[in-house]
Amino acid sequence: MKHLLCVVSLYVLCLYGCRSGEVNIKEDFMLLAGPLTKQLGVSGAFNCSHPIPPGSRQYFEYLKRRGVTHFKVPLSWVQLLPTGLPAQPQQTVVTCYQTLLKQLVEVGLQPLVVLHGSTVPEVLRLRYGGWENQELVEMFQQYAEFAFQELGAWAHYWVTLSDLDDVWHDGQTADASTSLKNVLQLNRNIYQLYHHRFPDKGRHLSIGLRTNDVAILSQIKASTKMDFLSVHVQYNCASTSDFAKELKSLQMTTGDLPILIYEIIDDCLYSQFQLLSDFLQVLNNYDLKIAGCDMMDMLGKLDMKDSPTSHDFSDYNGRTALRNSYQRVWERFEAQITTERDVFLNESFPFGFQWATSSESFKVEGGWSEGGKGETIWDRFAHENKVFDNQTADLACDSYNKVDYNVYLLRGLHVNTFQFSISWARIFPSGHRGSQSERGALYYDKLIDALIESGIQPVVTLYHWDLPQILQDHGGWTNTSIVEAFKDYADFCFSRFGDRVKTWNTFSSPWVVSHAGYGTGEHPPGVKDYVVASYQATHNILKSHAEAWHVYNDKYRTKQGGKVGVALNSDWAEPMDPSSPEDRAAADRYLQFMLGWFAHPIFVNGDYPATLKTQTEEKRNKCPHSEPAILPVFTAKESQRIRGTADFFGLNHYTSRLVNNSDGGCAPGPQGVGDFQAHVDPSWSSTASDWIYSAPWGLRRLLNYISTEYLNATKMPIYITGNGMPTEYSGDIFNDTGRIQYMKSYINEALKAIHLDGVNVQRFTVQSLMDGFEGPQGYSERFGLHYVNFNSPDRPRTPKQSAYFYSKVIEKNGFLPKTQYLNIQGLKNTGSNRLSSIPPSTVPSQAKDVWRRFSSQSNFQRKIYHYGTFPQGFSWGASSSAYQIEGGWNADGKGLSVWDSFTNKSGSIPANANGKVACDSYHRLEEDLYMLRALRVKSYRFSLSWSRIFPDGQRTSLNQKGVDYYNRLIDGLLSYNITPMVTIYHWDLPEALQDLGGWDNVDMIDIFNDFCDFCFATFGDRVKFWMTFNQPHTIAWSGYGLGQIPPNVKKPGTAPYKVAHNLIKAHAKAYHTYDDKYRKSQGGLVSIALNADWIEPKDVNVPREVTAADRALQFQLGWFAHPIFKNGDYPDAMKWQVGNKSELQQLSESRLPSFTEDEKSYIKGTADMFCVNHYTTKIVSHATLRLNTQSYEYDQDLSEAEEGDSPTTAISNQRAVAWGLRRLLNWVKEEYGDPEIYITENGVATDSKTTWDDSARVFYYKTYIDEALKASDLDGVNVKGYIATSLMDSFEWLNGYKVGFGLHHVDFTNPNRPRTPKYSAHFYQQVIKDNGFPTPDDEKQLYGNFRKDFIWSTATASYQIEGGWRTDGKGLSIWDKFAHTPLRVFNDDNGDIACDSYNKVEEDVAILKQLKVTHYRFSISWPRVLPDGTTKHINEAGLNYYHRLVDALLAANIQPHITLYHWDLPQALQEFGGWENETTIVKFRDYADFIFSRLGHKVKFWITINEPYNIANVGHGYGAAAPGISFRPGTLPYIVGHNLIKAHAEAWHLYNDKYRAEQKGIISITINSDWSEPRNPYKQEDIDAARRVLQFYIGWFAHPIFNGDYSNMMKTIIRERSLAAGLPKSRLPVFTPDEINRIKGTYDYFGFNHYTTVLAFPVEYGDLQHYDADRGAGTVADRTWLDSGSSWLKVSPFGFRRILNFIKEEYGNPPIIITENGISERGPVDLNDIHRSYYYEKYINQVLKAYLLDDVDIRGYTAWSLMDNLEWATGFSERFGLFYVNQSDPKLPRVAKSSVALYSTIISCNGFPDPVSGPHECLNLQPEGTNAPVTSASPPSDNTVSFLGMTLSANDAQTGLYATFALLIVAVFGAICSSCCFLKAKKQSKKNIEYINMERKF
Repeated sequence: MKHLLCVVSLYVLCLYGCRSGEVNIKEDFMLLAGPLTKQLGVSGAFNCSHPIPPGSRQYFEYLKRRGVTHFKVPLSWVQLLPTGLPAQPQQTVVTCYQTLLKQLVEVGLQPLVVLHGSTVPEVLRLRYGGWENQELVEMFQQYAEFAFQELGAWAHYWVTLSDLDDVWHDGQTADASTSLKNVLQLNRNIYQLYHHRFPDKGRHLSIGLRTNDVAILSQIKASTKMDFLSVHVQYNCASTSDFAKELKSLQMTTGDLPILIYEIIDDCLYSQFQLLSDFLQVLNNYDLKIAGCDMMDMLGKLDMKDSPTSHDFSDYNGRTALRNSYQRVWERFEAQITTERDVFLNESFPFGFQWATSSESFKVEGGWSEGGKGETIWDRFAHENKVFDNQTADLACDSYNKVDYNVYLLRGLHVNTFQFSISWARIFPSGHRGSQSERGALYYDKLIDALIESGIQPVVTLYHWDLPQILQDHGGWTNTSIVEAFKDYADFCFSRFGDRVKTWNTFSSPWVVSHAGYGTGEHPPGVKDYVVASYQATHNILKSHAEAWHVYNDKYRTKQGGKVGVALNSDWAEPMDPSSPEDRAAADRYLQFMLGWFAHPIFVNGDYPATLKTQTEEKRNKCPHSEPAILPVFTAKESQRIRGTADFFGLNHYTSRLVNNSDGGCAPGPQGVGDFQAHVDPSWSSTASDWIYSAPWGLRRLLNYISTEYLNATKMPIYITGNGMPTEYSGDIFNDTGRIQYMKSYINEALKAIHLDGVNVQRFTVQSLMDGFEGPQGYSERFGLHYVNFNSPDRPRTPKQSAYFYSKVIEKNGFLPKTQYLNIQGLKNTGSNRLSSIPPSTVPSQAKDVWRRFSSQSNFQRKIYHYGTFPQGFSWGASSSAYQIEGGWNADGKGLSVWDSFTNKSGSIPANANGKVACDSYHRLEEDLYMLRALRVKSYRFSLSWSRIFPDGQRTSLNQKGVDYYNRLIDGLLSYNITPMVTIYHWDLPEALQDLGGWDNVDMIDIFNDFCDFCFATFGDRVKFWMTFNQPHTIAWSGYGLGQIPPNVKKPGTAPYKVAHNLIKAHAKAYHTYDDKYRKSQGGLVSIALNADWIEPKDVNVPREVTAADRALQFQLGWFAHPIFKNGDYPDAMKWQVGNKSELQQLSESRLPSFTEDEKSYIKGTADMFCVNHYTTKIVSHATLRLNTQSYEYDQDLSEAEEGDSPTTAISNQRAVAWGLRRLLNWVKEEYGDPEIYITENGVATDSKTTWDDSARVFYYKTYIDEALKASDLDGVNVKGYIATSLMDSFEWLNGYKVGFGLHHVDFTNPNRPRTPKYSAHFYQQVIKDNGFPTPDDEKQLYGNFRKDFIWSTATASYQIEGGWRTDGKGLSIWDKFAHTPLRVFNDDNGDIACDSYNKVEEDVAILKQLKVTHYRFSISWPRVLPDGTTKHINEAGLNYYHRLVDALLAANIQPHITLYHWDLPQALQEFGGWENETTIVKFRDYADFIFSRLGHKVKFWITINEPYNIANVGHGYGAAAPGISFRPGTLPYIVGHNLIKAHAEAWHLYNDKYRAEQKGIISITINSDWSEPRNPYKQEDIDAARRVLQFYIGWFAHPIFNGDYSNMMKTIIRERSLAAGLPKSRLPVFTPDEINRIKGTYDYFGFNHYTTVLAFPVEYGDLQHYDADRGAGTVADRTWLDSGSSWLKVSPFGFRRILNFIKEEYGNPPIIITENGISERGPVDLNDIHRSYYYEKYINQVLKAYLLDDVDIRGYTAWSLMDNLEWATGFSERFGLFYVNQSDPKLPRVAKSSVALYSTIISCNGFPDPVSGPHECLNLQPEGTNAPVTSASPPSDNTVSFLGMTLSANDAQTGLYATFALLIVAVFGAICSSCCFLKAKKQSKKNIEYINMERKF
């Protein structure tokens, strides 16, 4: 049958020759072949992204000889036109297709060209959708025109879309009819276009159909045109008659068009000749007009051994294939000499190639016990000290907390795929679904979502070696039950993540698991059993893989459309002696024992390789008493289930081996059983690993072997899932040239396998993304493209040179130069954009309104955070400048600049720093682009080095290499869609020009213009945003006035003005040059970057101070902005000041130069936008400065000071005053006519010691950017962009390298200048991603109600309000003594009278009724009822006060909630040691017994002790509260806390045992705590610190009471620190087992006081023994959180919900009564306490969220406090009250603040009614004590008006208005008088006591 093709072809041609007259295209009956499946790529199109494979012509000639007439050539739309635009083709692809068509025509084959398959390419679908989009349809028509133009000369037969049926079915999910209609019309258009272009005969065009498309054929016929039918036929061997019927039906419906059988689809088994026979019968049917058929389909299943297939023709030589795959591959390559083997192939990878890097869970994640993660075998292995240097993976790279960090690196790297593994134990801690950890799953959700959002496809490995230890305890992979466990785990992963993950590896390198884990025992679980366990592990792994594949195939594939495979590892093996058949066979065995062990069952026949089974059987017979291997056997069913369970072949490959034959005897293991030995060639390059040697050619050979051995019958792709090499821990860690060479060689070998051998490789994965925990080697070996500093808790990641190399390979898609398709903005500004003239500023300017609007803001109004986003298209960027970053100071012909000269002088800069190298950006462009890609900025502001382009400043000295550098930079930016924002001059004047006088020389105007002209002409085709100068103010004043910066001229009275004059004119001339010569063609924007501080007047109410502030702005900003943006002249404020000063100095004219009228006209409006650099705010006041010294500074007549309340920075006089930015932007808007504003510099300096964890910079950006948002969103300022300063640390001018502004840290001590992203870079990237600050869920209001019996309360404490300190026999308390001790309480305040509540029961109850509370929490003064603390002496008068109070409350229907102890211990007990003395426990029990017996029948709510933390630590550790003890901070707080817990327990048991049954009350303790968040949420060390803060705060007392005993964390830390300090035992007392049992569970609810949140970070205190050192954490507040009257209390509502959830999770969801929550104020009294209303609304809403959304069992809420009172050590200076108590009035009246109305409304509504439901009745309740409202029986008459909510007659309303106005005047007058009295009293105060702000209220 070898000539069957020729025979059949001849027969068909003869048959048709007899009836040629009946066929329209009779002369061209088509016997089809093709396409070239060897290079099938995207959507079945021929992959022409690289040259046509060798041997193609010979293959075509072979087909021609055998009668084939036509050959299919499917084109790739996306390869030909990557952007979709015919103007931007990929020329190499065009050439490839042209070459292919020429070859066909030359050998006599006619091409049948297919424009496209059918489905829309994914890259276009994401942008346009489907065929229903008319824009996409038009793009395809343009593509068709392009294809006809480029390829039409060689092809006469065309198919537009190969399969219309796919369009129809693809449209079912959208608008099917629209899609079909569009496609048919499209085909009609293309048909007409084609025949119009090629009117000659013999041209034919069709569209592809299927035989089952009969239903829509009538629509097709009516809607489109074609010359023949191109048909896909579904052949059914069981019903052969249908074949002819279907073809006949098609032809009849379409009007007898000839039919081309394009493809025969057949998946049934038939006899060899059945299809051929049926086809020949069809040909004999004279009713059918068959134009041709695919002969390869027709004969495809016949045995034609001499006929090469289209995927292996390059090997075609007439030789029959050898049976042994290894021999076949080896013989192909054995003759290669070294030079031939190693020749480098400069080619590109196929279009759409996947570039990846990888990581593995246990190597990088850390967080080993986070989120409930279970222990893994690697955790156990490392904790048993089996790893190098006893290292563990507990923290590893901290990737569990650094998802954003890792994705940042991936964006910089530019990969399109990331492969990572899931930790089984993080998802299922026990290995089984029943233990599922939602937090573990959420981590992977976050990672996957972040990858996809960044355009990176996730590839997930289900198992990479880290088995849950619990499963290993039951045998691990040797236990057959693990198959079901793994199947269930895979099922969960598919269901949870499969909607986003489309590629899965079940296992990665399972050979390592079996070999090293269960064979040699080198890896965990450390089993050394290569006889049984290793083979059994493999057996179960294979079955587990198969089950996972079937789960996906059966349950998920249809819906998710993904792929599942396995990543197998294998070396390449070569014979030690190439001439030895035995060594060749041994090398083959090596591969079978390694790769075949797993690949053969999956990819071949479901069973182990014959070689493996044979060797094992031989050894069993040879070694009957010591079998070296027991190979399990698959059942037939198992084999069937395993076979074919892969959608791709994943390959991990690192090295090769030389193998020789040997006698392994009876030794177990692969070499013993396999009878071979493996070696390495000494000439191969070594690595840090003793098993990886570089032999790159092995990869190509292995790929060929895999393709031949396992994939010869399929089109299955190969994914290289791992390739890399390790370097040593030490050495040149960043300049990893060895890795670069390794990668380059191995990647190139993969390229050769694709190009030269036709292997279908579709992905290359470099291992790994970053250094990690490398198993037994720990951190001593490093595989990473990024260096991880494991010595730093920040775990910073820094790109190595290999990362930059790899990103470049990815960018070029291989090794050919990349064709740039630059994304340049269209011409948007082709007309003149000069701003219209604006009248000059008045003195002060009209913009003074900004001070009126903003300067009177309260701190609350000023600081409240605004959530929102910037307008679409907002430009986010980062900045740098040439001298600061470029280095290369004399490289490639660059000339000297003034900064080069200046810094070369010793002593000019600290540490003699200079910019000779700086960041070395001149040589590290790729590294800079990497950072910008990772940041995803939209713009990059940089400056041009004048002396690099014109070394001597003049055009005649042009330095082309300098120009080339900037061209590369600009092109690189545009290739990543980053807009270049170019500053032409940023201070680095060529020294040669300074020799001519620099900017003091008027000639510089023309010289600068010539430089600008050159820049516009050279770069302007791509640069659309220009700034002529950066901060001309700095140039003029610092450079020519102060002489601080080059050129260091000190002429403060004249030179600055003259230089500024020249700079303004130079700017104007450059602007006009652009406007006149380039704007029309280039369409860019030109401006100037001006710097401005915001200036705040010292007293906004003093007009002279406002004028001074305005003058300061005019001298700084207006100096340049006024001429350019207003009228072409200086502001009058400047002209008057300098002119008057000059005259007073007896000068003949002003030192300020003047512009001529022509110059003014020329200058005004020379800016297209307003660019402003801003950093800080200053406070100024008017001052008369000296006359005898001429100076710009003294001309201003003002004094300047820092804004003292704002944080300092690393640069003096540059505080972070965020609110100034909003005001400055408003001032610019008002002063300069609402221009478009770009903030072109804003940032903060940190000390050089601040490397990666720059939280201060995060706070800075968080606040400053929000102020810009306020200006944009609230004030209507036209802010268009924000540029963060700066991209990276750099040479910071006069500060050298002492400070850094960078988002990236640069190590200036390392010659590689490695760049590492800081915390701020990730923060800023998130801001860019969000386009601002969208409202977080935490800030969104929840509407709903609390439970019906919810407790609404407010609280006080006895010492704080009662007074009567010696009344009616009350005894002294420790607070009486403390407050009467000098310097203990602020302002010498005390509680002698306090609020006098002892005498004001009725008044207090009245305001409680006004508040509408259901409960009132107050405390009993122990010494008031038991003056000496014991029941020996009872003070009935004191007790009677509480009886009166309780009775009054009950009468008002308010339940009393009594605290037994709120810090006022009887002094008599303190004399005996107080709470340090255990006898106080008994005394407290007796006191409680007495109170229960006397008041318990009326009181149902009890608290034993309030805030034991403060008693123990603040009172007995810090000494900031009574009793004021601070000299034993390491022991006494813990002793006191111990006794407090026991005292509480005794009181609880007393009530429980003696009173509960009768009194039916509830009792507990109130514990206080802040919520604690990590300062840096990406950092495990900060997360751990936050946990310690909580456990040492709330956990200190809650853990023993709710869980039993102190927490393990507290016990362990304090014990270890105590012993380390040489103490014999822990400083933390120990509870006995009986005490633990007695204490645990002593609660009826969780009483909880909460006020604020802190940000925690670790602090190391050395050997100091005290509470803070034990806690090991410091705390700060977020700068965006609102202040209060207490330094420790910041408004942070979100923390409330989080700590309530913490209580739920940590303590078993107990009932919670919030027993305190509130906010303070200090300073002048303002009854309109909006900050308190805000606080309560936000905090209570968080409580509602915890209750409704989180199911936290919250029973009540208590506001602290009812009234202003003695706030402990701060006296009366801090006021927490809902009611104001006037301490200056002897009557101490209680006056409601505005917050009373808010809180009472929340109480009335029992929450927050939804406004969508309409006004709720609870919002309209009448005030307490008013009469019922009077309703009108009839509508108001026409002469009525609405006044203050009342309907009144016009006369009555007028009277009311006058009366209100009169009262207002009286009120204002009274307020003024009160203020005067207050100020007078303040001045008379003789003491200003400093006090300590400690925890909570101290």
